[in-house]
Amino acid sequence: MDNRVTELEVKLAFVEDTVNGLSSADADISQRLAALERAMRALHSDLTSLRAGIGGDPHAEPPPPHY
Repeated sequence: MDNRVTELEVKLAFVEDTVNGLSSADADISQRLAALERAMRALHSDLTSLRAGIGGDPHAEPPPPHY
């Protein structure tokens, strides 16, 4: 009987260690995902600004230097 209890205690310790590791990994992934979402929003904003600058009125641009 003691042997079975010891086996169960070892298995429980392994399961607890695995759960703690997964919890830590989940927290790390959540932080990385949040950082990636912030970066994506910043890139989207930059791209929107660039598109607005490129798509301006072509007549408002100065003529090329050779004119």
